[in-house]
Amino acid sequence: MNRLFGAKNTTPKPTLDGAISNVDNRISSLDVKLASLNSELSTYQAKISKMRDGPGKNALRQKALKVLQRRKQFEAQRDQLSQQSWNMEQAGMMQDNLKNTMTTVDAMKTTTKTLKKQYGKVDIDQIERLQDEMADLMDVGNEIQESLSRAYDVPEDVDEADLDAELEALGEETMFESSMGESAMPGFLQDEVAPPQFVDEPPEEAKVKEPAGGAA
Repeated sequence: MNRLFGAKNTTPKPTLDGAISNVDNRISSLDVKLASLNSELSTYQAKISKMRDGPGKNALRQKALKVLQRRKQFEAQRDQLSQQSWNMEQAGMMQDNLKNTMTTVDAMKTTTKTLKKQYGKVDIDQIERLQDEMADLMDVGNEIQESLSRAYDVPEDVDEADLDAELEALGEETMFESSMGESAMPGFLQDEVAPPQFVDEPPEEAKVKEPAGGAA
């Protein structure tokens, strides 16, 4: 069967990175050859500059010309390979940019689908109802606070002139009490506090007894 239809080709397909690597290796090989030819040309030039005109110098010149021709061919090959490598590198950069672009597009698609699912579950009307209920609850809370902070047994409308008159009366009462002092005490309390009236004479000082035998 393999003879009729041929065997399946299992050789891996070349990649762009592999092709660039091969071209770079060829360029490196040409650089080595060019360095050798340049060294050889330098040797020929040094010898030719010291030789006199004659058959020997002409023969050496012919060899130098052949080396120079080979160098030009290698340089042309190197320039072509360098251009190929640069073109493939540009293609690789474009490929990488395309991959990054596709990755970004895929990520955006996935994000868009997720956002659509999430926002599809959100009910705008329900959110507005919640906002209205919250506002109503805030109003109820304010009314409760006002009710709890209300003062008891205090008239809301009080005349300022009445307050001034009451304050003046309190001041006069305080001054009156301070001026009366002890005279404001009831009579029966004064009698209890006063000293007894049955003592006719003030108490005498005790006499000091003299010692027996008189003074010395």
